[in-house]
Amino acid sequence: MPTAYITVPVDEADELARALVEERLAACVNAVECNSVYRWRGEIHDDEEKILFAKTTDERYDDLQTYVERHHPAEVPCIERFDEDDELSAFAEWCDGSVGTDEERS
Repeated sequence: MPTAYITVPVDEADELARALVEERLAACVNAVECNSVYRWRGEIHDDEEKILFAKTTDERYDDLQTYVERHHPAEVPCIERFDEDDELSAFAEWCDGSVGTDEERS
């Protein structure tokens, strides 16, 4: 089960997190506030953001990434994929049952 690591401005993070779950692109999204310091177009920025950890499936990862790219306010959003080395099998089963389309689950 992959996890997408996504950074989002604080004022838009909760809406994106909820949408990913409502669209069944993620089983769960954890949001953690952070301060990001980065270079963009030659300038140093220091912004308050939230990190979203979106738990999804291999089958839905590309759809999740596409959705975030379309709905994220940044020109180049931070979207990184982490794959599990080990996970609780009951959690993986729950995630599989929570993500996807109705047709995939029938």
